[in-house]
Amino acid sequence: MSRLTHVMSGPFAPPPAARELTAVSADGARLHVEVHGPDDKAAAPAVVLAHGWTCSTAFWAAQIRDLAVDHRVIAYDQRGHGRSAAPAGLEGYSTTALADDLEAVLAATLEPGERALLAGHSMGGMTMMAASTRPGFREHAGAVLLCSTGSSRLVAESTVVPIRAGRVRKRVTRSVLGAKAPLGPVTGMARRILKYATMGAGSSPDRVEACARIVHACPRVVRYRWSHVLAELQLDAGLLELTAPTAVIAGTSDRLTPITHARRIEAMLPDSVGLTELAGIGHMTPIEAPEVVTERIRELIDTYVRADEPQVKAEAEVKVDVKVEGSSA
Repeated sequence: MSRLTHVMSGPFAPPPAARELTAVSADGARLHVEVHGPDDKAAAPAVVLAHGWTCSTAFWAAQIRDLAVDHRVIAYDQRGHGRSAAPAGLEGYSTTALADDLEAVLAATLEPGERALLAGHSMGGMTMMAASTRPGFREHAGAVLLCSTGSSRLVAESTVVPIRAGRVRKRVTRSVLGAKAPLGPVTGMARRILKYATMGAGSSPDRVEACARIVHACPRVVRYRWSHVLAELQLDAGLLELTAPTAVIAGTSDRLTPITHARRIEAMLPDSVGLTELAGIGHMTPIEAPEVVTERIRELIDTYVRADEPQVKAEAEVKVDVKVEGSSA
């Protein structure tokens, strides 16, 4: 199966990049990076997008298409995903490697001292937490957006398996999410399973199709090995060190990282600038509610990344209350 399987038309079809490059991580891993939008660094603020487990840069197609009109949008494939090579051994799969990779991408695409909006979905959000104390991250993180993510207890709190919480559910969930079996082609049954596990009940067929094609393109071994990293995830300490202004978005119908994760993250953040809860939306927020995610990115850029004047910075200290959005997005 092609590792670049995705929809070919419509708002969720990946737009062509203005340029592509390869960032080299600390262990030599080679990461596929795309840069979209104008190259005018003064007029076009930077946005860096990190996708989640089993996804690729194609996951951000709607955000890239909108933001690249007036922003420099940088998206990269996490190691083993999309067009980034898979690690040769088990040691290449870790939250340390995720942090190394993000630092490499930032160094390859941003000028020294340049501030950007860093957005991460699911494992991409975990990447932000893992990198929170890194010099490269702190140099470039003007603000952060965490979409549908968690910092710990992922297996214990997942509700993908519809049985009562406890040891049995935890064991079955670990087995389901860490299955070695290939996902196979995108069939009607595959779409229904993926929709149940990762999306809200009201998700439209085109959004389910976009997610299914992206997820099914992830190599089996990569999916399996990263599942073990996520099952043992312990990033609470990194979350507490995430000192950049940080917003959180999550769906109330998320089974993979239920809304309790987002609420806990928002409470633990040193500089939270608001939690947006999306009613009826599942785990795939950038595809299920693309307009809301894009709008929040723009708000954070205007408030923090563009905030060079002292008066603007002072106004930026005003916190955003929890918002509950409808599922029509």
